[in-house]
Amino acid sequence: MWRSLQLKGTACLLRVAAQRFLHQRPSLSPCVRLLTQRLLHRPPCGLGLWGKGCFLPHIWTRAYKKDAKSTVEFPGSPITVTDIKQYLRSKEIPFHDGYSCLHIPTIFVDSPARVDSFNLFIDKITGQFLCKDTLVEGSWEDLQDCLEVMQKEGQDFLSPHVLLGYPESVEEQEERERELREVQRIWSSSVPFTDLPEDEAQLIKTMFQITKISNATLKKFGVRLFKPTKSLVFPWFGGPDSSLKGVKLLSAQSTDTEKVTYNEATVPKCNLYYNLFGLPLVGRMDSEVVLTGHELDTLAVSQATGLPSVALPRGVSCLPPILLPYLEQFKRVTLWLGGDIRSWEASKIFSRKLGLRRCSLVRPGEFRPCPVEALARGKNFGQIIKSSIPAAHKSIVSFKQLREDVYGELVNTDQVAGVKWSRFPELNRILKGHRKGELTVFTGPTGSGKTTFISEVALDLCMQGVNTLWGSFEINNVRLAKIMLTQFAMQRLEENLEQYDFWADKFEELPLYFMTFHGQQNIKTVLDTMQHAVYMYDINHVIIDNLQFMMGQENLSVDKFAVQDHIIGVFRKFVTNSSCHVTLIIHPRKEEDDRELQTASIFGSAKASQEADNVLILQEKKLVTCPGRRSLQVTKNRFDGDVGIFPLDFIKSSLTFSAPVRAKPKLRKVPTKPENEEGDEGKEDEVVVKKEEVKKERAEKAAKTTKTPRTIKKTVPENEASQK
Repeated sequence: MWRSLQLKGTACLLRVAAQRFLHQRPSLSPCVRLLTQRLLHRPPCGLGLWGKGCFLPHIWTRAYKKDAKSTVEFPGSPITVTDIKQYLRSKEIPFHDGYSCLHIPTIFVDSPARVDSFNLFIDKITGQFLCKDTLVEGSWEDLQDCLEVMQKEGQDFLSPHVLLGYPESVEEQEERERELREVQRIWSSSVPFTDLPEDEAQLIKTMFQITKISNATLKKFGVRLFKPTKSLVFPWFGGPDSSLKGVKLLSAQSTDTEKVTYNEATVPKCNLYYNLFGLPLVGRMDSEVVLTGHELDTLAVSQATGLPSVALPRGVSCLPPILLPYLEQFKRVTLWLGGDIRSWEASKIFSRKLGLRRCSLVRPGEFRPCPVEALARGKNFGQIIKSSIPAAHKSIVSFKQLREDVYGELVNTDQVAGVKWSRFPELNRILKGHRKGELTVFTGPTGSGKTTFISEVALDLCMQGVNTLWGSFEINNVRLAKIMLTQFAMQRLEENLEQYDFWADKFEELPLYFMTFHGQQNIKTVLDTMQHAVYMYDINHVIIDNLQFMMGQENLSVDKFAVQDHIIGVFRKFVTNSSCHVTLIIHPRKEEDDRELQTASIFGSAKASQEADNVLILQEKKLVTCPGRRSLQVTKNRFDGDVGIFPLDFIKSSLTFSAPVRAKPKLRKVPTKPENEEGDEGKEDEVVVKKEEVKKERAEKAAKTTKTPRTIKKTVPENEASQK
């Protein structure tokens, strides 16, 4: 409530500031003023201006507030490349059809040569535009408004200052200034490798396993050493003036297995770090580039081949679409993202963004490791890049084309199995891991904690770098985020409010996004949002809670089972085409309280269970109140067929589930005689004799206590014999 009132008050201040600004600039035409007011009153859409030269002296504009990064909204009017081309033709604007963008002359520069320089790029999928000359960016609707104003006013260009965004708050300005000061402090405190003593430089190279990287290569890319933390510093130069925008710190740590693990830290934060390391060294006439997943790999490729090479800002986890215009000039892009299965999957996904017809992929293998390792082994880089395979493929393939993929899966069985859960080892034992391109159906009784459990499962994966999108139609995002934050902190934060900012800052760094839907939604709207999120944020895991909210009220006249089959078929197609994992929560049919759920208990289970790769059931014994009344059952596992069930304990203080610790079985000691200690046969004979003696004693006791005539007849001769 207070937050909404604060935002309303801020909006009023912005309008007053906008009017004040318009009065200070009487030279603006009415159309330009109208455009400015429309952009000010429009809901935030990620509009921003990059570079110092593009900002007004008294108003700083940027992409909308950071919470826009955590929510994925469906674009109001989805645009297609055909619509964009038709509009440009109607305005008589020339354009070039690029690989992932349309190129048009920039409208924000007053220069006679701007007509020949097609430096304004329009994304074919989203319609977002970026001017490389002024670094102005915005939505397709913003560009349409600008073109309409130019046509009405008869102008040849517009000032980039017309595109006013939302001014930053005082806290955001202070945070941005603090980050800029931190960037300058780290950069000025770091030391070039050429200024280090030879022994110290060699020690650092050995620690990072880059002994084959020369000091000349490190100097060429501007890599330095930050001595206080023994970290490598990779600069981010950007903008028309190639100024320092940020830095990435890389620290190395050895493990027990004699491997080196790297820890990264970026300033500014990772969700604002849009760097293509090595881009300033690329010439305008270069037509070939090697795209790597790590800065060290870029150094190795450049030194070994001399080819232009750039590194992604977040490794193989994400390729932000805002970077696509900077890769448009290359006719061939070789993706060498690493030497494991994960990098191979990322290469195939990123090639769709970059354009399949110009991309080639370096397949991982024993003779094609990551570039740094290949340089250390003395591999032939030219042969590796030459043997890369085209990303474009036909609908029919032979085993010869699949042979290397099959061998790669056999060699890397753990990586093929997917990402492992750290909180649910029993789930790893059955499902082996979380894999892309699969559909998981999850069900459980009403009120059993389905949403709470699946949120922890998704949080576990998100903490390991799996980009996650939540579609919660049953509960709102604030409540869901509160549950996940409690599970993340493993404690009730309402009882420890002084720790809220600490855990919230850490939670904000997770690659977690939320859809803004709530209640009944149309399947087409949800699907378009999912496709948009996969393209923009490289989402790997989508959770839909739940299926019944997408069946909609508009389909009351249609068979509900047919509607559900259609929705599941749509999700199955999305999973296959996007290589994204979808977890679909479906309510079960009404069953009796004393009966356990089965696969057939899933509502409309025929299509759901057939299309799903995994079926998970949260079992609950409603008549039991003691711990362990819940259990998770895997009834379908298409990966390797293993199924099973394991108990769960719910910890209310942290809203988490955990498998109870099993007590060790108690062993009964059997006394043995010394003479039988020589071999196993003597022990077995002793046990048999003791069993017979115990049986005989029990029979005698039973004979004495019984009074039936039959028993007396059997016992009398025995007594007489004993007397004789």
